[in-house]
Amino acid sequence: MPEAILLKDVDNLGHKGSLVVVSKGYLRNYLLPRKLAQAATASSIAAAEIAYEAAAAERAQAANDSQQLADLLSSTTLTITAPAGEDGRLFGSVTPQDIADAILEVRAVEIDKRKIHLAAPIKEVGSHSVEIDLAVGIKATVTTIVAEQ
Repeated sequence: MPEAILLKDVDNLGHKGSLVVVSKGYLRNYLLPRKLAQAATASSIAAAEIAYEAAAAERAQAANDSQQLADLLSSTTLTITAPAGEDGRLFGSVTPQDIADAILEVRAVEIDKRKIHLAAPIKEVGSHSVEIDLAVGIKATVTTIVAEQ
C-alpha cells in the first residue's frame, strides 16, 4: 500500500499535509488526477513537514499579534459625538462603521466593520461596551462613550 501526502482536506481520509496510506488504485485514479494528494517520497515527506512547521509558526505569530491587538483595543476608550435630542436619544445612530472609523482615528488600526458586534445600533448617549472579534477565540471589548454634539 503506497503512502500519500494530502494537498487538500479529503473527507473520511485526512487533513491537508497529513501522511496517509491508501490503495494504489485510489491514489492513481482519484487522488492524483484531482490534485488532492501527491505520492509520498522521502523528499516530499521532508518538504511537507517543513511546510507544516512553517504554517504552524505563522499561525502562532498571527495569534500572538491578534492577542496584542486585543489587549491594545481593550484598553481603548472611544468617544463618538453625535447630534442628540434633549432626552439623550440620538437623531441617527452609531453603527459598526462609525466605531471602526473611530478606532482607525485613535489607534491607527483598521478593523473590518463586520467583526464589530452590536446587538442593535447605538441610539442613546452614554457608555457602551462593544465586542470585536479579532481572530478565532480572541475578542476585545472596547468602551465606547457616545456624547451629545
